Amino acid sequence: MIRIEHLFISPGHNFFGHHGSPAGEHAIVAVEQVECVAGRGLRGDRFLDYKPDYKGQITFFAMEVFEALRTAVGAPDTSPSAVRRNVLTRGVDLNTLIGWEFEVQGVRFLGVEECKPCYWMDGAIGPGAEEWLKGRGGLRAKIVSDGWLRIRSESAE
Repeated sequence: MIRIEHLFISPGHNFFGHHGSPAGEHAIVAVEQVECVAGRGLRGDRFLDYKPDYKGQITFFAMEVFEALRTAVGAPDTSPSAVRRNVLTRGVDLNTLIGWEFEVQGVRFLGVEECKPCYWMDGAIGPGAEEWLKGRGGLRAKIVSDGWLRIRSESAE
């Protein structure tokens, strides 16, 4: 069962496309629910209609990994929003969903690839975060069907 613990959207990019420049200042907004738009992204998020058939229309990150990361890099007070992923889950190894269609709360997704960490993670979370996250940076996915995701509901196939 996939349990949703946090949902986030952001109107703009803080790190994506900022290589060699300072991070952006767009807030990441915690929401109770979010609308998934098939083939396009999340309503209100920076990647909605980013480009046709974009593989990161939605991103997932495991709370189990986040909790271990905070311990590993000595950053116990870091907020889950620091990873800048849309959906923080519990109860699934996200890497097992790469290449598969799966369903959460009645919405279908296609797991495309690992959401690879970059050097920004060291600044957002703590030194060593990028290296520690290799192979467990989350999941980039395409949205296959329209629908809504809500915090703390359980559902998966």
